[in-house]
Amino acid sequence: MQEFKAKAKTTQKMTRDGVVETNQATGEQTKKSQRETDDFSGGTAENMTGKALNRAAAERQHHKAKKRRKKANKADKKAQEATGKQTTRLQFSEAERSDPELAKYVKKSEKAADKLETAREKIPKQKRIKAAREFDEATGRAKTRLYFEKTDKPPNGKLHHNPADRPVREIKNYVHGKVSEVEKDNSGVEGAHKSEKLAERASSYASRKLKEGYRSHKLKPYRKAAKAEAASQKADTNYLYHKTLKENPELASNPLSRFHQKQQIKKQYAKDLRAAQKAGATAGKTAKNTRKTAQKAGEATKKTTDFIARHWKGILTACVFLLLIVMIFTGLSSCAAVIQGGVSSVLGTSYTAEDEAIREVEADYKELESELREEIADIETDYPDYDEYQYHLDEIGHDPFALASYLTAKLYDYTREEARAEIRALFEKQYTLTLREEIQTRYRTETTTDPETGETTTEEIPYDYYILHVTLTNKNIETLAGELLTPEQKEMFDIYMETKGNKPDVFGEDYAAGTPGSGEYTDYEIPPEALSDERFAAMIAEAEKYLGYPYVWGGSSPSTSFDCSGFVCWVINHSGAGSVGRTTAQGIFNYTTPIAPSEAKPGDIIFFTGTYDSGSAVSHVGIYAGNGMMIHCGNPISYASVNTPYWQSHFYSYGRLP
Repeated sequence: MQEFKAKAKTTQKMTRDGVVETNQATGEQTKKSQRETDDFSGGTAENMTGKALNRAAAERQHHKAKKRRKKANKADKKAQEATGKQTTRLQFSEAERSDPELAKYVKKSEKAADKLETAREKIPKQKRIKAAREFDEATGRAKTRLYFEKTDKPPNGKLHHNPADRPVREIKNYVHGKVSEVEKDNSGVEGAHKSEKLAERASSYASRKLKEGYRSHKLKPYRKAAKAEAASQKADTNYLYHKTLKENPELASNPLSRFHQKQQIKKQYAKDLRAAQKAGATAGKTAKNTRKTAQKAGEATKKTTDFIARHWKGILTACVFLLLIVMIFTGLSSCAAVIQGGVSSVLGTSYTAEDEAIREVEADYKELESELREEIADIETDYPDYDEYQYHLDEIGHDPFALASYLTAKLYDYTREEARAEIRALFEKQYTLTLREEIQTRYRTETTTDPETGETTTEEIPYDYYILHVTLTNKNIETLAGELLTPEQKEMFDIYMETKGNKPDVFGEDYAAGTPGSGEYTDYEIPPEALSDERFAAMIAEAEKYLGYPYVWGGSSPSTSFDCSGFVCWVINHSGAGSVGRTTAQGIFNYTTPIAPSEAKPGDIIFFTGTYDSGSAVSHVGIYAGNGMMIHCGNPISYASVNTPYWQSHFYSYGRLP
């Protein structure tokens, strides 16, 4: 028989030699851990001292590594703060400050920079959580650190519509209706009710104005900062321009040279400033790059002067020969005018930008106008809580040559990217869209019948009628040029407008020549009975030749296309309907005899007022075609209904030709 033996009982105990297992039955001990046994056979104090020193050294290394990490993090934080607060002001040396010719411009630049920094500090700030990845040299590991970064809070001046306004208005109307049912029985109640409604209107008006003022107040720091930034850039550019003139006196030889040089400095400074703001560089580096550009231009001018000095005999001979030819063909009295006119026509009357850039900028500006049309078309969708919408809209459109002339005078030479900010600013100046709420108290008639007596009573119940006025004003580019450009730039603008930058076909032959069908237009079929009038038939036959011609400011013939008055004058003069010459819309009105709208017939002239700031009562004119239709020079020439809210709001009078 097999003998079963009980398993021996074992216990484990932790000693300084590690884990030791003991058999309780036999007393045998077995070492289980892999730890080496400490040798305490001799020199025990020496071993303990060495271990203590090793631990102290390890602690010191750990402490030093921790201090290095803390110092590195602090340096990174300072660098980030320095980058975020990088100044864009120019740095001036003591020599520049003491120079009497430059001291005035240095002072203006520093004053403008101080105002800019003050304005930027007043912009509201917001905190955003940022993550920074760091590498710990002591542990050899990477870790991510979160920190708060202060940034400028973006502006927000959007008009928010309160969804609770409509229910509150309905409750008020209900209460006023109930009071109106009994107020006629008591004059005191009626007077108090009218006073209450007047007070509510005043309160509503005051509340609306307070909201508008609050929004305007919130946006004030941003407007001041933008204005201060523009003034600072202008002051810096002016200083760099005069510094360049001082270092290169040959640049001040003639007005065209000075104008060209100033535009080059302004363009280069703006370009370097944008690059510096992206890279976190200082304004000193920006100014240095700008001065290099100016010095290169000065060196080029100096090389030209040296060339003339070395070859003066040949140049003199050529000039004498040219002078003899001019004297033979034009006479001594006109030599100076011919030479000056030739130089000016070549150097000062042409668009300097590439044709492709001019067309791209024109397309971008038209895109902005298209977005404005879509915004107006969506007014009733975006603001649905109104009973009526009244539109007071100027026409949306511009002269592309005026835009090209403005940008050339302002920027001298530009690309699509460089002109983007400028056309956005010009667009906001040209078009102003405003919304105004009007609340009218109207009455509806309600009839009730008493079920007992059968008596019928009629009551006038008041209610609020809400009207949204949508107004768009168009201040044409020609007018804005006189306000936004310097006198020197305005003079160049007028020259470019007169010559069309020596590129009349830059926008295509259709636009320059006014080819029929060059633009989309609204057509209209004249009723046969209206064409029985021979004079009207002749006028409409002449007018329809130019359907689709583009609107050109000041245009008065098919070769240049037309504006509104030029088109009507051309039709009257060339259809045999009369002889009015070339005059304005106000001049055509003075030529006709005013008649009542009820007497208007096809062939009469229709006049409008306030479509733009024309300086006279009449600002637009068209030819009435009957049935509420007219043919006029919009953009392009087309038929249009005179019964739209826009034309009805600007209607002035009808006139009959003599």
